[in-house]
Amino acid sequence: MSRIRVLIVDDAVVIRRLVGDVLGADPDIEVVGTAANGRIGLQKITQCNPDVVTMDVEMPDMDGIATLKELRKTWLKLPVIMFSTLTERGAAATLDALQAGASDYVTKPANVGSVTAGLEAVRRDLIPKIKALAGRTAAPAPVAAVPPPSRQVATLALPHAPANQAGQVNIVAIGVSTGGPNALAAILPALPAGLPVPIVIVQHMPPMFTRLLAERLDAQSAIKVAEGRAGMTLEPGHAYIAPGDFHMTLQKRGTAMTIAVNQEPPENSCRPAVDVLFRSVVAQFGSSTLGVILTGMGQDGLRGCELIRESGGQVIAQDEASSVVWGMPGFVARAGLADRVLPLNTIAGELARRTTSYGNRPATPVSALGGSTFARTL
Repeated sequence: MSRIRVLIVDDAVVIRRLVGDVLGADPDIEVVGTAANGRIGLQKITQCNPDVVTMDVEMPDMDGIATLKELRKTWLKLPVIMFSTLTERGAAATLDALQAGASDYVTKPANVGSVTAGLEAVRRDLIPKIKALAGRTAAPAPVAAVPPPSRQVATLALPHAPANQAGQVNIVAIGVSTGGPNALAAILPALPAGLPVPIVIVQHMPPMFTRLLAERLDAQSAIKVAEGRAGMTLEPGHAYIAPGDFHMTLQKRGTAMTIAVNQEPPENSCRPAVDVLFRSVVAQFGSSTLGVILTGMGQDGLRGCELIRESGGQVIAQDEASSVVWGMPGFVARAGLADRVLPLNTIAGELARRTTSYGNRPATPVSALGGSTFARTL
């Protein structure tokens, strides 16, 4: 198989050299060109025919966002990974870039202590994304732990809903990674203001990014969207995004269901992790949980979806065609855990239907073993 051809666009000589050295050392990747600004980068795309482009957000003459908008007029599907700084300005620019059509992003190494540490940070963060976006990661393998035969209902060709789809939904839990900001922007603004349940979300992003993402989605949506903070009480018609670098869980305080955060070790190399949130949701809401797995690398959320199905809850996965990377939803779908595998543009309608059907109204979970007992408002 031919190597993945990468074009590096960055005005900083040091970054071009550092990224080039890291990528050139990988046997699956070939650096086919570099450019010092976006205008030169556009010319190099025609000359080099790359499979993936890495691009700095802030550049003279023609910055990354302007370059990206121009690039997308001709190369609609060419994967572009943005390089941004881990600052509020960098986070805002990255979200602008994702909205303009960037495939993903990485943050430039800062305060890592040495060139070696900087190289390792780039290697750890960038190479897996290049391979995933170029379609060079292994397809999700069959998973040993699958639901019982009575729940083995999802197929990739003809997904359909099992009997438990008719169950009451008291919370929606969403896990998403690569391509997530745009996926959430397609779903949350399409939900009705009167949504009768809360939504809790893990989007793999660093600090500052999650807060700005929540603020942007809140401005676009009829429901309220906020970054989750310790002690917040869950309310129907509100969505809560886990803060960057913190796991988010749920805990009961009196009659209220509240948010807790912690910095326990990463799971699936992620913090926040989808599996951490989903475990907590199942413990509190059991069979009234609706899990949603959207576009993303890796398999974070797989074990959490197993728990949701074991508890009698429901799971929706985004389909491959509408996913930027069909890693997380692909693992869930291939394990037979999703009762529907849906394109992105239908998921908001499905969430609204499932949460408002069957006389569905907000529920008050009761602390019980396994979260299996609930006092419901009927």
